Amino acid sequence: MPRARVARTLVLAVMTVTDLLSCGAVLADTDRQTRLQPVEGRQTVLRPTGTGGGLGEKPLDTVFRQAEIPSGKLEETRRLLRELQARETPQRDIVIDLPADVLFDFDKSSLRPDAMPALDRAARLLASYPQAPVLIHGHTDSKGSDAYNDALSLRRAEAVSAHLRQLQATRNFSVAGFGERRPVAPNALPDGSDDPAGRQRNRRVEIVIRAASGGAAPQLTGSSAPSERATSLSATSSTP
Repeated sequence: MPRARVARTLVLAVMTVTDLLSCGAVLADTDRQTRLQPVEGRQTVLRPTGTGGGLGEKPLDTVFRQAEIPSGKLEETRRLLRELQARETPQRDIVIDLPADVLFDFDKSSLRPDAMPALDRAARLLASYPQAPVLIHGHTDSKGSDAYNDALSLRRAEAVSAHLRQLQATRNFSVAGFGERRPVAPNALPDGSDDPAGRQRNRRVEIVIRAASGGAAPQLTGSSAPSERATSLSATSSTP
């Protein structure tokens, strides 16, 4: 092989090795630049703003209907709304769902002792909306007859009303039992089998804080829709 060709081959080899070393240095330097470094000092942590997560729901860091809240109760109201997982409807009603399995023993309407903290928080929240009409609605799952579930849901709503009356002595509550007619979850799975988790969600007592500008709470009467079948299941609580 001629010397000139050998020389060119050696030069090309040296250039190739040099280029490879240069690329490696660039890659190493880029890695050092882009590697995540620990953040020192104060960090920002993303936290969920609410528990519902549904479209259109306001975060629980929001104080619902702030104009109705007495001065000095803003922070407490925000905390209570969050703790009770309250939600606001499109009509601006504030709704608290209290699980019946927490409030009552199975098939009973006497309040359990460990239900009192949740009810006490609910009473303090009601004090944040002193002019608002309040509705208390009892609900059951689909087990049992309509007549039995209607009566049980009403007794449970009345038990909650009676306890709240002890804490809010000057307040009246509109009380009704709807049995299984207003489920918030399926009572059965798509294949027709039982859905215990869904039935548990349906067993509840709702406390509805109506918007103060909405006037008196509506009473269930004989003019209600036939599907409600609640003619004899409404009452206004005026005694403890």
